[in-house]
Amino acid sequence: MKEFDYYIYIDYSENLIGYAIIEKTKFKDLLPKITRFAHYKELKQKSSYIHKIRNKNQNMEIYLDVFEFLKNHSNCIIFISIDNHEYSNFIKFVKIIEGNKVVIKKESQLLKGTSEYQASLVLDTILNIERLKENNA
Repeated sequence: MKEFDYYIYIDYSENLIGYAIIEKTKFKDLLPKITRFAHYKELKQKSSYIHKIRNKNQNMEIYLDVFEFLKNHSNCIIFISIDNHEYSNFIKFVKIIEGNKVVIKKESQLLKGTSEYQASLVLDTILNIERLKENNA
């Protein structure tokens, strides 16, 4: 597995968009915990997983947050996973930044069983939980 300085995940669930930025050291700490999602309720540092959840129509705000992060960490090697439906829009947006040190993958390109895939499932699950809360409210 290639190591990155940061792992960024952007995902959608119906009308919600969310993202997580995970530092390499925290990513390694989270890996053993994400094989099961039961620990999420007890997790004291939920911010390790997710930074923001917004309505889907606020995706530009999420993109700007990620853009700002990339700009401030230009000396880092960064992995980004993006939802398949937004990949083409996002790739155009990121090309504004020097992309030599940024690897962008569609969510469907993540290989099952890899740590990147497992981490993407966490964000997906959290978005689904939030969506269900909204639907039941």
